[in-house]
Amino acid sequence: MDTSKWKWFKLNDSRLFPNIEKCKCSNATELLNEGKDIPYIGAKKRENGIMAYVQYDSSLTTKGNCIVFIGDGQGSVGYSLYQPKDFIGSTTLIAGYNRSLNKYNALFIVSVLDLERYRYSFGRKFNKKAISNTSIKLPVDFEGNPDWNYMEYYTKKIIIPKLPTRARSVWENKPNTAPVTQQTIKLSDRVWRWFELGSLIEEPTKGVAYSDYELNECGAKDSNRINYITRTNTNNGCKSIVLNENYSGIEKENAITIGDTTATIYYQPLPFICGDHMVIIRAPWLNIYTGTFITCILKKEAYRYNYGRAFIIEKIKKTLIKLPVDVSGNPDWQFMEDYIKSLPYSANI
Repeated sequence: MDTSKWKWFKLNDSRLFPNIEKCKCSNATELLNEGKDIPYIGAKKRENGIMAYVQYDSSLTTKGNCIVFIGDGQGSVGYSLYQPKDFIGSTTLIAGYNRSLNKYNALFIVSVLDLERYRYSFGRKFNKKAISNTSIKLPVDFEGNPDWNYMEYYTKKIIIPKLPTRARSVWENKPNTAPVTQQTIKLSDRVWRWFELGSLIEEPTKGVAYSDYELNECGAKDSNRINYITRTNTNNGCKSIVLNENYSGIEKENAITIGDTTATIYYQPLPFICGDHMVIIRAPWLNIYTGTFITCILKKEAYRYNYGRAFIIEKIKKTLIKLPVDVSGNPDWQFMEDYIKSLPYSANI
């Protein structure tokens, strides 16, 4: 790409971001406990910054169609995100607006902005003052303004076609909705009965706990990588992808993870390492389909547990779950697998 005719713009230039405002939520504790109305965006690069979906509060809501600058937060300060819809944002975030912004030219600008990220760290915040002093080089039109149309064109014609198939299908609004099988299966096709979870699984174990500062984050394309699973309630529990440095506590794939103080429950299809307070569940019947089925059932029990009443191993083992059974009265694992395979989008699992 020839950038010789591009021009430098300060981020607060009226031609780039004429309106820059701070997000409004200084304490998300109450929001996180209830509601699924609106995304809560925090100081996090992955999952487009979404920490959770929370209760709507008009006094804390920030308008969408903006680029969000992460001003603080270890590991993420200096990154930027595009938010297409209204959201509630942490006060560590700053939103920049332009009427010409859309998801295509925003992806272009975010990619350019991320090249400036190395200037910032946990000790050097990306605040309003830093934003006003930051310049980025962009293509310009005949009048010397940012060329929004060119940035959109380049994203559509050059960047998106090079994305992995699944990511490209999302950008092109053509997600794969197909099921694995064409069977029509109803949950009412089986009798259901109660089982104590401990009778269905091997003895649960506590994962070896690692802290953020011990790990080196890397990209999804790095061949020597491993998922870092924590109590986070997004991205299948994966807080980040880190370099695999031969950790002693690597867990094998095909497991269910439970954050005991948060009751966050996910099936793990890949090897992983854990953060603190993680319980690992394994069983002979477990695979990605039965694991998906069981985690959905277990998540119905999550409301019973929180930081004041942890979902510890003994309580996990004694938890009662209702499952479909075969003619012998045993859990019908094949039925559960077939049911998940019959659902729309299951080809993406």
